[in-house]
Amino acid sequence: MDDSSRGQHRKVAQRRCLVATYAMTDAGQSRSPQLQAALEAARAADAVIAPLFRSNLAVEIKSDRSPVTEADRRAEAAIHAVLTRHFPDYGFYGEETGQHAMQAENVWLVDPLDGTKSFVRDTPFFSTQIALLRRGELVLGVSSACAYGELAWAERGGGAWLNGQRMRVSSRSSLDEAILSTGNLKTLAARPQWQNLGALVQKVNRVRGYGDFVHYHLLARGALDVVLESDVNILDIAALSVMVTEAGGRFTDLSGGAVGLSTTSVLATNGLLHDSVRELIAF
Repeated sequence: MDDSSRGQHRKVAQRRCLVATYAMTDAGQSRSPQLQAALEAARAADAVIAPLFRSNLAVEIKSDRSPVTEADRRAEAAIHAVLTRHFPDYGFYGEETGQHAMQAENVWLVDPLDGTKSFVRDTPFFSTQIALLRRGELVLGVSSACAYGELAWAERGGGAWLNGQRMRVSSRSSLDEAILSTGNLKTLAARPQWQNLGALVQKVNRVRGYGDFVHYHLLARGALDVVLESDVNILDIAALSVMVTEAGGRFTDLSGGAVGLSTTSVLATNGLLHDSVRELIAF
């Protein structure tokens, strides 16, 4: 891709960010100071990331074999600056800077650029994820997919919202009507229950692999019904779990356990299908 084409794509990403920001500021829902701060932090990250998308940034490989770029680090610094200015006594767990004051009653969980592999391959399936953990419970989340043109947020008891519109999960109650989306098939395939997943695939209506933030946004707004994912980090899914739950869905790990700091897999559904899927896959 030449520099002119990259420049045009960056302008498109920036326009999408403006649209999502307008939806956020125009929506008018009641928001706590914490949610307002998280949305402000997401805007700050967007301002860093959008101009760097499709700019051919240098990529480093971290010790866990995951990629990191200037955009990741600068976005996390921007988020940290906003959140600590508003709430200096809160803990902070960032993808790039690690854990700080985790004993605090309130801890921010931040992945500044979830989907760096997509980012560096010039595809828009990346997002900024910000969640708040209060006394061990996830109570709010913001998912800003700037280049994709979607901004979602949720707070416990306040519902889930996407670009200013209320999100609700689907009412599908039968697997033969359900759309399933999977993530990280490589690690799912390595599990002894792989054949169980094959049985589920045969029962559902359609199978897709949207991955990253995309299938959780779709699940929360009722456009699909089941998400299975493995090899995740809590920073990837914390905010999204709040959104799916506030939209009326259910969000656990593959064994049915509650989401926590050590969670590494996901079964997320519209709620109506959760037990049926759990019985079938038996992870």
